[in-house]
Amino acid sequence: MQKTLKSYFFWTHQRGSFHYDVMVTLILAFIFVTPHLWNYGDKPPENAAIEGPIQVTSDGDHGFIVTVQYADVKVDPSSNVSTVRHALQKAIEPVTGDAVAIVRWETVWGPAGTPTAWKVWARR
Repeated sequence: MQKTLKSYFFWTHQRGSFHYDVMVTLILAFIFVTPHLWNYGDKPPENAAIEGPIQVTSDGDHGFIVTVQYADVKVDPSSNVSTVRHALQKAIEPVTGDAVAIVRWETVWGPAGTPTAWKVWARR
C-alpha cells in the first residue's frame, strides 16, 4: 500500500495503465467537484451587481473611457467633487478594478433633458 501511494505521489506509472487512469480521474474529480463543495471566494461581490451595461473604450492616451448608466451611480451630480468621484469609482470598480485613477467625468444628457449616463475618464 505504501509503495502504491508513493508511486502515485511521484507519478511513476506508465500512460494508459490502470493506476495512471486512477490518478487522472482523481485530478479531474478534484477540478470539477471541489467548486461545488468549497467557496473559493472568486465570485464578484453582491453589491457589484450592475443594472445596465457598462461600456469601456480607449481614449488613445494610455487610459480609457468608461460609460456607466446614470441610474447605476447613486449620487447627485451637484454633490461635492469627492462624493461624486467616490460614487463613480465604486460604479466602475467591477470592470476596471480598484487600481484606477479617475481623471475627469461628465454627465451625458438625453434628448428630453434628463441625464442618461456618466462618462468617466480613468487611468491605471
